Amino acid sequence: MPQRALVLSVFVAAALAVGAVGPVDGDPSSCATQVNDTPSKLLPCITESDLSNHMENFWAIAQQHPGADGHPSRNSGEPGYKASVDYVASLMTAAGYNVTIQTYTFTYFAFTAPPVFAEVTPNPRKLEPAQDWNPGQSSGAANGVALQPAGGIIIPPAPGASSSSGCTSADFSGFVVGRIALIQRGGCNFGVKVINAQAAGASGVIIFNQGDPGRSGLISGGLVDASGNSIVPTIPVAFTSFDIGSDLYDQYQNAPQAPPVMNLAIQAIVTPNAPDYNVIAESPGGDPNHVVVVDAHLDALYGAGMLDNASGSATVLEIAQMMQNVTPLNKLRFIWFGGEELGLLGSSYYVNNLSPDDLNHIAYDLDADVTATPNYLIGILDPGGADPYERGTNTAPAQPNAVPERSTVARDEAVSYLNSLGLNHVFISPTGTDAYNFNMKGIPASGVLTGQDCCKSQDEVNLFGGSVGNFEGNLGTSDGGCVDNPFRWCDNLSNNDPKVLTFMSRTFADMVLKMAFDSG
Repeated sequence: MPQRALVLSVFVAAALAVGAVGPVDGDPSSCATQVNDTPSKLLPCITESDLSNHMENFWAIAQQHPGADGHPSRNSGEPGYKASVDYVASLMTAAGYNVTIQTYTFTYFAFTAPPVFAEVTPNPRKLEPAQDWNPGQSSGAANGVALQPAGGIIIPPAPGASSSSGCTSADFSGFVVGRIALIQRGGCNFGVKVINAQAAGASGVIIFNQGDPGRSGLISGGLVDASGNSIVPTIPVAFTSFDIGSDLYDQYQNAPQAPPVMNLAIQAIVTPNAPDYNVIAESPGGDPNHVVVVDAHLDALYGAGMLDNASGSATVLEIAQMMQNVTPLNKLRFIWFGGEELGLLGSSYYVNNLSPDDLNHIAYDLDADVTATPNYLIGILDPGGADPYERGTNTAPAQPNAVPERSTVARDEAVSYLNSLGLNHVFISPTGTDAYNFNMKGIPASGVLTGQDCCKSQDEVNLFGGSVGNFEGNLGTSDGGCVDNPFRWCDNLSNNDPKVLTFMSRTFADMVLKMAFDSG
C-alpha cells in the first residue's frame, strides 16, 4: 500500500492495549485437521507463532534474493518476488487448493545506485534522497548544469491548485537547451511536464511542490502522460519540497545571468515486458456461481516489504491453511497479487481479463493490505468512506452505484467483531488498494489495514494509542517513512508487531468465514 494519509470516518468504543486484544490461543494441535467452520474454531487457530513463521520465511526469501541495489528484496520483477510466489503456491497446493499462477508483463524499473542531487553554485549543498528529494523513475545524468525555471510558476502560491507550470510547450518559450528545468507542481500529470521539458531540450527536471496548504512538503510522484500511460524518461527527474524549489527559483530570479548550477544523476535498470505473477488458489468446494475473492498483494516496493505487504500476505495464507478442511457455501478464491505497489498492476490484469460471466460470479472481494503496523490503527475498507488521499474531507471517491451499499455486508461483520472486543475502528476508502479494481467492476469489497507508522494523526492516536507520525512529504523524525521508500531499506521484519498481526488476522478471518457462508 503506497504511503498515504488515512481519513477517520466512523469509530466506536474505547481503544485497548494490543496485549489485551483478541481471543486467547486455543490448542493448535487439532487446527490442521479439524473443520474450522465457525469463529470459535477458526479464530484461535490463527496463531502468532504460525503467522510469525510465514513472516520469517518471507524475510529469509528477501535476504536470499537481493535486488539490483544489493539490498533484500521482494520487488515485482526480481527473484525475491518469484520466490515469494513459489512459496505461497507450494503451501496452497499442499493444503489441497487448486492453484494456478497467472503471468502478465510490465516495465521493470530499479535503481542501481543511490541517486545524486546537489547544488554546485552559488550555494553548495548535497540534498539527501528521501529527506530533501525523491528521484522519479527515470535515468540519466545532468552534472554541472545550470537550472532554468519553466513558465507558469506562481510564488507566492495562490489557494487551490493554481499552478500549471510546464503543462504546455509555451511554458518553455526561451528555454536554453541543455539546462535543468525547474517546474512547479499542479495543472497536469507529472509526466506531461517532463515530456514538454524534454521536448524543449532539458537535460533534467526538478518538480517542486506547489506551496499552498497541504502541498508544501517533500513529494514523490508517478510519471504518466496525458493518457495515464507510464513513461520512463531518459533524463533524470527529481521531486522536492516547495521550500527547496522556491529557494532555487528565487536564486535564479535574483541572478538570471548566473543561475544555480546543479548535479542531478539517476542510475537505473529499465526492462520492458518483464514477467510478473498472480497466485490464484481456489477451494475445491463451494458454489462456483458465488465466489468470494480473498486477496493481498504479495509484492514489495524498494526492498523486503515486510509490513507492506508480507504482513497481509501472511494473514491470507494463514487463514487459507486453517480453512483447508472447510467446505464453504461460496467458493473461496484466494489471490496474492503482484505489482500493487506499481499501480495495482496484478489486480488490474486479473479483473480486466475475466469474462463478463466470470465477473458476474464474483460476489465479493476481501482485501488485506498491511496488517502488522506497530504504531497501528484499525482500518476497515469501505468504498463509501472518505478518500484516503484527501485528508480531512468527507468526500468519497466515485464508485458504481450499488457498490457502497453492498460492501457494507462484510464491513459491518468487521465492525461487529471489533465491537465485541471493545475496539475502535475507522472506515477508509479502498482507493490505492487492490479492492478498488473490484469496486470499479461493480463488485462489492471490504477488508482491513493497519496504516503506516509514518502516517498517523493525533485523532488516530486518540482512538488507538501510539504516537503521531509524520505525513507523507514531511519525513525527518524517528518514524522515517520506512514503507515504500527506496533509500531507507527499513521495511524489514522488525518493522512489524506480531501481536497486531495476530489480532488483525483474526479480524480478517472472521470476515472471510462469514462471507464464505453468506447466502445474500
